[in-house]
Amino acid sequence: MWKPDARSLPARSLSAPLPLFLIALYAASILLANLTLNQFIPLPVFGLLSVGTIFFAAVFTLRDRIHRAGGLRAVYVAIALALLVNTVAALLTGTPLRFVGASFLAILVGEVSDTAVYQRLLHRSWWTRVLTSNAVSVPLDSVIFALLAFWGDMSTRDILQIIFADILAKYTIAALFAFRARQAAPAAA
Repeated sequence: MWKPDARSLPARSLSAPLPLFLIALYAASILLANLTLNQFIPLPVFGLLSVGTIFFAAVFTLRDRIHRAGGLRAVYVAIALALLVNTVAALLTGTPLRFVGASFLAILVGEVSDTAVYQRLLHRSWWTRVLTSNAVSVPLDSVIFALLAFWGDMSTRDILQIIFADILAKYTIAALFAFRARQAAPAAA
C-alpha cells in the first residue's frame, strides 16, 4: 500500500499551527540548552556532558520536523527566532558574552549547514536526510561551541571530553527523537 511521505505532500504554510508549535519548541530547547551550558555531568570513562546538550539534542529532530511541516522558510524563521530569543535571554540573565557569542555562532553555522544538507537531500528518504544532515551539523556545532566557549578557561583534555560527550549525546538523543517521531508518523496517518 502506498504511503505518502514529505516529498509527495505539499508543505504546510508557516501560519499553520504545527510549524508554529515546532518553532516555539525549537527556540525553547535552545534556550534551555543555553541556560544550562556550563553545568557538566562526568561520564564514567571519558567525557564531560554539558546538561545543555541534553536539551540541545532535541533541536536536530525539531528542525527536521519543522522542515517537513513548514518547508525551508519555516526553518530559517526558526533559526532566526532562536538566535534572537536566546541572545536576548542570555544578555538579560547576565550570561558571559563569550558564551553568547559561542552559542550564536555554533547555532548559526550548525543549523544553516544542516539545513543546506537536508535541502539537497529532499529526493531521499526522511531517515537519509536526517542522518546525513546531523552527521554534518552535530560535530560542527559541538566543536565550534566548545572551542569558543571554553578555550583558555579549561584544559584541552576537558574540552575534548566536552566535545566527545556532546557529540555522543546529541547523536543518541537525536536518534531516539527521530525514531519516536518516525514511529508516531504512521500512527497519526
